[in-house]
Amino acid sequence: MQTTLAPEFAGTDAGREAEAILRKCVHCGFCTATCPTYQLLGDELDGPRGRIYLIKQVLEGETPTRATQLHLDRCLTCRNCETTCPSGVQYGHLVDIGRQIVDAKVPRPPAEARTRRLLRGGLTSPLFGPAMRLGQSVRGFLPAALKAKVPERRAAGAWPRRAHARKVLLLEGCVQPAMAPGINAATARVLDAAGIECVLARGQGCCGAVKFHLADSAGGLAQMRANVDAWWPHIERGVEHGGVEAIVINASGCGAMVKDYGHLLRHEPRYADRAEKVSALARDLSELLPDLVGALQGRVRPPVDTLAWHAPCTLQHGQKLRGGVEHYLGVLGFKLRPAAQEAHLCCGSAGTYSVLQPALSTQLRERKLGHLLGESASERPAAVLSANIGCITHLQAGTEVPVRHWVELLDEALIASK
Repeated sequence: MQTTLAPEFAGTDAGREAEAILRKCVHCGFCTATCPTYQLLGDELDGPRGRIYLIKQVLEGETPTRATQLHLDRCLTCRNCETTCPSGVQYGHLVDIGRQIVDAKVPRPPAEARTRRLLRGGLTSPLFGPAMRLGQSVRGFLPAALKAKVPERRAAGAWPRRAHARKVLLLEGCVQPAMAPGINAATARVLDAAGIECVLARGQGCCGAVKFHLADSAGGLAQMRANVDAWWPHIERGVEHGGVEAIVINASGCGAMVKDYGHLLRHEPRYADRAEKVSALARDLSELLPDLVGALQGRVRPPVDTLAWHAPCTLQHGQKLRGGVEHYLGVLGFKLRPAAQEAHLCCGSAGTYSVLQPALSTQLRERKLGHLLGESASERPAAVLSANIGCITHLQAGTEVPVRHWVELLDEALIASK
């Protein structure tokens, strides 16, 4: 793709990166075949190729409009198109750049701007936890739309106390400890059973994804730096001196972001090398399954029922991790069944997308649940398993079938075997 950047973007870091990405695109259109919003809307501008053209026009000096902004807003950033693209176009990075530029040039309606400010500030605030607990205490009285965003309160269970020679950092996350505290606790117990200790670093917080993907790059990058600072003493110590061997992340959306720290902080002299090291050490929890299977073989009593498996976009497309959960849990005796069709498509959660684009999000959720749950009662799984708090909460709002993180089921199977 030929590009001629406008003077305001030529020579800038964002401009150079965007131009390099644009020039990889060969207009083939393979991406439209796997884009969820294109499947629903059938509009070229609501597919990756059309959005690439819109961003190119803005970078070449054309004034963006509210329509430009809307088409970029409708993108789920699922990155399915990156999996499909034969030319290696890094669409996720490009759309982040495009959104930052367009949001700076196109004012949003007051109500919309206010919602985005609340999401950026509220989801990552220390007050989110108390607010969620309050919502859970009156959940039965909440309107249906709000109730769907407030999961039932569940006990996390005990955190393991044993020390082990093998140590990993565990990212707690911003919303997960309040919405589903059992996920982190189950992770710690499963790793403890395999002889691995989870370390919680003081000062860590949100991975930065919420703010960054809502066009607040400064806020998102500040959160990334804070995490690097919090983790660095544990990394710098070295494994041989009691340091950590990895940074384990059990929310695939956060994992995709942490693995991008090295790229996003590459121009900052103080953080570039450290961020690159952080990204190199980042592991989705499923990447530890080969070790876990070896350590836990014979100590697991899995449920006899079939379980449906939903692979989050941030796992299969963002991190390019496919098949691991199904394979290794299968080795341990779990019966996991992927979606009957369209297992590659997004469920519609996509971070804050379910709040900002509820109609499209709901359509995608119903489509996904139809493929996960089957057409008859005999096909219905005992539970749906996933690997990201956003997907879990979003899917649960559309079905009575329990939706859980896979590590919670593995933890329960371990407890049952003791």
